Amino acid sequence: MIAFHVETNNDSIQHHCGVVGIHTREVSNIPAQLFYSLFSLQHRGQESAGIAYRKPEKLVTYKDLGMVSTVLSHYLGEEHSAHCGIGHVRYSTHGGNRLENVQPIVISCNKGEVALAHNGTISNSQKIKESLFEDGSIFQSTTDTELILHLIARSRKEDFNEALDETLLQLEGAFSLVMIHDDSLLAIRDPWGFRPLFMGKKEGLVAFASETCALDILQIKDYRSVEPGEIIQINKQGITSRRFAPKQSISQCIFELIYFARPDSRVYDESVHIARKRMGAFLAEIDTVEADIVVPVPDSGNIAAMGFAEASGIPLEQGLTRNHFIGRSFILPTTAQREFAVRIKLNPVKEAIKGKRIILIDDSLVRGTTSKILVKLLREAGAKEIHLRLCSPELKWPCFFGIDIPTREELISNTMNPEELAQFIGADSVMFLPLKGLSSCVSTPENFCTACFNGIYPIPVEGK
Repeated sequence: MIAFHVETNNDSIQHHCGVVGIHTREVSNIPAQLFYSLFSLQHRGQESAGIAYRKPEKLVTYKDLGMVSTVLSHYLGEEHSAHCGIGHVRYSTHGGNRLENVQPIVISCNKGEVALAHNGTISNSQKIKESLFEDGSIFQSTTDTELILHLIARSRKEDFNEALDETLLQLEGAFSLVMIHDDSLLAIRDPWGFRPLFMGKKEGLVAFASETCALDILQIKDYRSVEPGEIIQINKQGITSRRFAPKQSISQCIFELIYFARPDSRVYDESVHIARKRMGAFLAEIDTVEADIVVPVPDSGNIAAMGFAEASGIPLEQGLTRNHFIGRSFILPTTAQREFAVRIKLNPVKEAIKGKRIILIDDSLVRGTTSKILVKLLREAGAKEIHLRLCSPELKWPCFFGIDIPTREELISNTMNPEELAQFIGADSVMFLPLKGLSSCVSTPENFCTACFNGIYPIPVEGK
């Protein structure tokens, strides 16, 4: 990756985090296995990476700011025998991109040694932090993950599992967790199931991961979702499962299927690839515009564009080429800088689009900044017409469950309708996937959270 980063004013829905946990019956090189699984989840967080693994005498942790290949690659040439370990890749939805916020967090307390990695956001974190602060707690980070460990340590329950259950029942929001306590590996999913978490098994190895692509790299074929409200614990005595909370209305994040997850993954027992093709196909069914080619915005629009092209009969063209050697970024302050950033990342294939009427497929529209620049690039390359199609409904509400969505005031769909948006970005038309259409693309639409589209949050949230 090049040293500088480019981004267009954070004009996209940002990733959250990815977690991995591995336990083996016989000692093995756990850090190397964690490396490959985390590398498969790099798309879920590119700000930092870290692992923790259990040696006979202590927990060892290694973590830093940067990508998996930079932070953890030295483990590939070394042997570190262990029975269990956890890993984390991070995008900071809560707390800044600071070294003290890098996970896993490892502590020693009155309940023993604990390592914790977290995907999600605790929506009542401010209330919990204020209470802990008043009671004298000292915080080493600004992440809400640390609060979980404080609650465990301060619990009056002497038994760790009882203290853990008591802690989890105080949390609201999204938390898919992997944890090491003494010699045990634990995996936990919040009662609403906001974020995905899978368990896979093969030949004395048990692994947990945010997506199945991280299990594929370990050649695991036998897997299932960790159930909402379930705690799975693995140690030398075997595997146990229990519930820490009664069943709730399931509220899985629909954006995992729209954008976050890799196309080769399954999340919430849905194929990401098939769901995205259905989204594109539904758009094609309701679209009446005549066009010559379908062009995806790589990589977020690739699979949906395939579905649109197949359903419409309009040829698919790779009219935009992406530079894959661009890393994550800071906000660029001027329009000229943001435009240059897009030009570095995406470049039109002039021979493919000159004189053509284009259906441009992307996943979502946040502020409209990137889309405006893309339309300009395509016009410069000779596109005759540009019709932007989004594979999500209009984003109008922020997320409190693990996604970095801007405030309502920053979401452009709160101030402009599709016709006004088309004029703003310079497109001939703009169309969003209707919420009913999105629901038809998944097998259990009642189990998905769509609050970012309709403002109907599954649980009360602070700061709404």
